Amino acid sequence: MKLNTFTVDPASQGTKKRRGRGHSAGQGKTGGRGVKGQTSRSGGYHKVGFEGGQMPLQRRLPKVGFFSAKSRTSAEVRLSEINKLTEDTIDLEVLIARGVVPSATLQAKVILSGEITSKKSLKGIKATAGALKKIIELGGTVE
Repeated sequence: MKLNTFTVDPASQGTKKRRGRGHSAGQGKTGGRGVKGQTSRSGGYHKVGFEGGQMPLQRRLPKVGFFSAKSRTSAEVRLSEINKLTEDTIDLEVLIARGVVPSATLQAKVILSGEITSKKSLKGIKATAGALKKIIELGGTVE
């Protein structure tokens, strides 16, 4: 059985209603469109969300949320991720090459999360106060 061989059973679809074919058909006169108004006429429509001139719901509710453009080019790196790297001197190129940060990253910052057990030197990478303290305790440097 293949996906392109599936077909819909015609019996599950039911029969199409023949609208506007007289009272005996059950959908005569107005054809199920109600009485008068824009939607009862051919070509009658209104915008999605239109509420008859009332201020639409999507405009009544406040805007929520914010997406920082800076987040696309900056990244956070955990101490535990730094610890996994084999290099002694770590810069942005090393982090990108090892897949620790995305390739579009322009700046990175090391945060205090996880443990670090070996001496590492950071070059051109920022660090939080806690992470900086841990790196310096092990004899590492941050330039």
